[in-house]
Amino acid sequence: MSRRTGVSARLLRYYEEQGLLASVRRGNGYREYGDDAVLTVRQVRALLGAGLTTEVIRAVLPCARGEGPDLGFDWCAELRDVLRGELADVDARIDALRRSRGTLARYLERSAGTGAA
Repeated sequence: MSRRTGVSARLLRYYEEQGLLASVRRGNGYREYGDDAVLTVRQVRALLGAGLTTEVIRAVLPCARGEGPDLGFDWCAELRDVLRGELADVDARIDALRRSRGTLARYLERSAGTGAA
């Protein structure tokens, strides 16, 4: 699975621990994944790339369809609410970073007149 997805075995085990991916153990201890596991891993990677936590992904993943730029969802009100909440959180973090940036820029502007480098 690691070779097929480009995701390390350790990360695959983490996805299992988080309830994002399922496998069965064979008699020799190796994990065996279902036919849809490659798609699931790609969806998880895309959702992580969007900044979602594994907890949110666990709620969103059953509704995910497709992969990469074609990732979409079977929409329901609950899913929209979850993603709207995540978007609001991202917007709040962006606002906080802008405020921090402004403060740091002002500090540097003020230091220019003091001869400090």
